[in-house]
Amino acid sequence: MNKPTAIKRFIMLAIFLVLGIVLTFCSFEVPFTNYTYTGFANAIKLGLDLKGGVLAVYEASAIDGDTSDFDSKVQATRTRIYDLVSSEYSEAQVSIQGNNRIRVEVPDVSNPEEIFELIGEPASLEFRSSESDDAEVILTGQNIRNAYASYNSQDGEWGVTVQFDSEGSTKFYEYTSDHVGESLYIYINGVLDSAPTINEAISGGSTFISGSYSNQEDAEDFALRILSGTFSVNLTLLENTVVSATLGVDALKWGLIGGGVGLLLIFAFMIWRYRMMGVLACFALAFYVILMLFFLQAIPSVQLTLAGIAGIVLSIGMAIDGNIIVFERIKEEYATGKRIEASIRTGFKKALPSILDANITTILSSLILWLLGTGNIQGFAITLLIGILLSMFTSLVVTRSLLKMYYPINSTNAKKYSLTREATVSELK
Repeated sequence: MNKPTAIKRFIMLAIFLVLGIVLTFCSFEVPFTNYTYTGFANAIKLGLDLKGGVLAVYEASAIDGDTSDFDSKVQATRTRIYDLVSSEYSEAQVSIQGNNRIRVEVPDVSNPEEIFELIGEPASLEFRSSESDDAEVILTGQNIRNAYASYNSQDGEWGVTVQFDSEGSTKFYEYTSDHVGESLYIYINGVLDSAPTINEAISGGSTFISGSYSNQEDAEDFALRILSGTFSVNLTLLENTVVSATLGVDALKWGLIGGGVGLLLIFAFMIWRYRMMGVLACFALAFYVILMLFFLQAIPSVQLTLAGIAGIVLSIGMAIDGNIIVFERIKEEYATGKRIEASIRTGFKKALPSILDANITTILSSLILWLLGTGNIQGFAITLLIGILLSMFTSLVVTRSLLKMYYPINSTNAKKYSLTREATVSELK
């Protein structure tokens, strides 16, 4: 590669970098369309501590002391709660802590009480044959697969569609076949909630309950009451915390300011210490930031938390640390008498084992934290993991490519690389 070609490539690189910054941070109307581009940095999902919202922790216990297959029941209950909450709040996260606790995080909630009403105080659900204390229990919440509000266009009324499992479908069909015209009594937490009339034998694994719902909201409320009785374990609310949106915005603002200041200080140090190698490292670090923000919004399971910002800042330090190791190796090689090009090539080769050793141990630690941790710990682990992988790529691939591209522009002036010979070694020609 000759010098004019290298200069052209750097100009193109600078254009791509500016374009990447625009696509990352800027919002604008796309010409000749109705589409507004918002920048993928603005599309990153924010966690509870940055966006505000609700945190609830429940303790699970076996129903009627039946501890058989308890772990599977806890997992099924977690799935049920997630389905319940995510239907209203798509960014909700529900995770299991230890063996018997379920953690619910719902960011960006304008009315926190809605969450506690949505999850409800987990209830017992029974379909009984009458109001008497010794009435036959036909079905329980364990036989319910789903319940949701629906509209019957023929009768023009709102109701609730209840779906049963295979056992529940059989029991429900057999009972309704023998009791057409009678009432079915639905008890929640031992209290009669409603008593719909059986109009016909119900087959097909689902039924439509109507008659007492004047609008969609009433139907949805009844569906939620039914679902609150379908959990596979008993749940006791241990903790509920409301994080204000204002606090979250302030935390995000100061976290970004801290990260920005740290990044500028790194840029200044690298340019002062390594001159043109430092400038090229800053280019690579800018690409690292763009790639980091892109993957944070592209990976569905990632929610950025304040701890996650700490993981990003730490991974930035790891990224620049990789460059420092390489540059110091290059300086050592040049000081022993090698030419600039040979020093660069050998410096990367000798720095590789050190960089891999340091980053692989951090990757393993991040994976352990992500697999075993919860909440903010997972937020820290996932951003650190993404950051470490990208830092290895930028320091070993991007920085190396930039140095290789820059070499034709300056192949003789070692001072621009911040390279010096040892006093006792004569420079090779």
